[in-house]
Amino acid sequence: MDRWAGKLAVVTGAASGIGAAVAQALDRAGLQVVGLDVKTHVEAKESEIECKRNITSKYCDISKLEDIERVFKWIEDNFGSVYVLVNCAGVLYQGQITGVGDNPLSVNQLVETLDVNLKGSILCARTAVECMKKYDISGHIININSLAGHYVPFSSSMNLYASTKYAITAFTETLSQELAHFSNRIKVTSLSPGLTKTEMAAHMDDGLPGLAPSEVADAVLYVLSTPPHINISELTITSVLEKRI
Repeated sequence: MDRWAGKLAVVTGAASGIGAAVAQALDRAGLQVVGLDVKTHVEAKESEIECKRNITSKYCDISKLEDIERVFKWIEDNFGSVYVLVNCAGVLYQGQITGVGDNPLSVNQLVETLDVNLKGSILCARTAVECMKKYDISGHIININSLAGHYVPFSSSMNLYASTKYAITAFTETLSQELAHFSNRIKVTSLSPGLTKTEMAAHMDDGLPGLAPSEVADAVLYVLSTPPHINISELTITSVLEKRI
């Protein structure tokens, strides 16, 4: 981790859950961190992150390209290049895709799931790569995926969530291949946790074993600790007692 000391990491979805745990862990590891989120404005959100020594919080709706461009321009003006991007932002609404069930999602909820879970991650990664390329940085992009990005859980309430996570699996590999094809040394990793004890997944808890957000953050640090010539393309982590539902 020494080579990342003092370098800048951008974390999306940093106000709570896995994103907050990742921001805190990166701060403790000696990186400067810019945490992006849409839940609250920067002043209110900073109080939710314990380790504020090198964490700056910025409001950003990653479903909007203009927000991403604005924030990354601010980051470049104030910090220079991004070295690490961790895409943590995500939404999971409980309900069905269509009206055949008893709890259909609204069109807005379906669109938001696509926009945040997939489009936002792609646009943030694309913008980060452009920044890294400009400054000739061999950085690292980590997409927080899900076990649901590798199999479809047997649940009528998962709706588009698994679809967006499968797409993140494909996007991560596609981006990694593209960078390698053009001899670019930016690394890309899909990190796929099983059930994690966050507010977003509270309705799925039901006493099932799961990971703490800090344990997912530890996996992020492990991925970042690999030498520059080694890339972990996919890392799946679960509680030892977790069973697929």
